[in-house]
Amino acid sequence: MRVASIHTYPVKGCRRTDRDTARVEPWGLDGDRRWLIVDETGIGLTQRQHRQLVTLRAVPRPGGLTLDAPGLTPLDLAEPVNGDEVRVRVFRSRPPAPVRAAGPEADGWLHRLLGRPARLVWLGEPSRNRVPWPVPAGTGAEVSFADGTPLLLANAASLDAFNGWLRESGSPEGPLPMARFRPNLVVSGAAPWAEATWVGRRIRIGGAVFHGVGECGRCLVATIDQETGEHGREPLRMLAARRNIGQKLLFGLQLTVLAEPGGSAGPVRTVGVGDAVEVLD
Repeated sequence: MRVASIHTYPVKGCRRTDRDTARVEPWGLDGDRRWLIVDETGIGLTQRQHRQLVTLRAVPRPGGLTLDAPGLTPLDLAEPVNGDEVRVRVFRSRPPAPVRAAGPEADGWLHRLLGRPARLVWLGEPSRNRVPWPVPAGTGAEVSFADGTPLLLANAASLDAFNGWLRESGSPEGPLPMARFRPNLVVSGAAPWAEATWVGRRIRIGGAVFHGVGECGRCLVATIDQETGEHGREPLRMLAARRNIGQKLLFGLQLTVLAEPGGSAGPVRTVGVGDAVEVLD
């Protein structure tokens, strides 16, 4: 098995950035979902509320990023290391996280994009943002603005099997691209749905070891075309028919990062396209 592709999402809910390599940190891949758009009350805004976020490109650079969207002048932003500290929530049910406000220029840019007041914030200290449930011993408990765990792995063969179901059903919506599921790591060379057997196991990918926490329950964001913002019924309709387990519609595997022995940082750990994927136990 090998890594087929790597993706990060600099601003939660925005377009993906395709990567050849990425550094593995306790809170996931470097540069992944460290920025968040929130409403006036400090609750995160995603494609659930604003499908036009599929058009928002966030291009990372050392120490900052550039925001770009159709009809707007690109905006270059530095990481607001000295910005006002505020507390926000990714969702109402999640604990608040201490973040830094990007400032009024970024907020005005987002207001023009979304047509409503919004703020951009940056998670400068991910170690203060914790996975919101108990994790196995030795597993990194930090998380960025990802949904619950630092990374999402998807299996290319499972998508092929899923699209086969769509063809058999005569659905007009298929085949779906992997981008619809917004993974961080895509694996090739595994059997369809093999990732379901990796729950509770250690998985070595490139220079890092991860823990398979559980399969990912999908939400309405998966029904949004990541190129156009249009939405349909798939993949949720077919997952409800074929992958409805415990009242969750499952696709993909959620991962946490295993710490180095003794808790030391150790050498820089990376994953790259083409790296071997090995299920250890």
